[in-house]
Amino acid sequence: MIATEQDSRRVEHLHTLEQEVGVLIRRVRRVIGQRSALVHPQLQPASYLMLGYLTTHGPLRASALAEVFDIDKGAISRQIQHLEELGLVDRTPDPADGRASLVSASADAAARFDEVAADRRRWLDERLGDWSEEELGEFAAVLSRYNATLDL
Repeated sequence: MIATEQDSRRVEHLHTLEQEVGVLIRRVRRVIGQRSALVHPQLQPASYLMLGYLTTHGPLRASALAEVFDIDKGAISRQIQHLEELGLVDRTPDPADGRASLVSASADAAARFDEVAADRRRWLDERLGDWSEEELGEFAAVLSRYNATLDL
């Protein structure tokens, strides 16, 4: 089968997309490292993501976090322990099952996390200052569609 010009352009666009997503991933890793250090100097980047999720969706059981992050319960347990040692999470008995506990971001951690996130949004707003509201909305919608399409 002979590739058409349209097929060739599509392949080129897909290649560019792969490259740009790679740049985005590297940038996100760097930013998460910076943001985690701002919340607490010893906070590991992987635990930062979990803390953010707990800030928004907690309190949760460790098993629910394992499902959300698609990692084994042992790794979740180690991250929760790390967060607990730093004073960034609280554990409380699960009212539905006294044998289990719920994990939530501590009040201090939630305040630090929210402050760091607000600073990052201000920084983004400055960097994207020449983008119209419509452009921001369109980009967010396309990125959301991209993520939803690739969600397994």
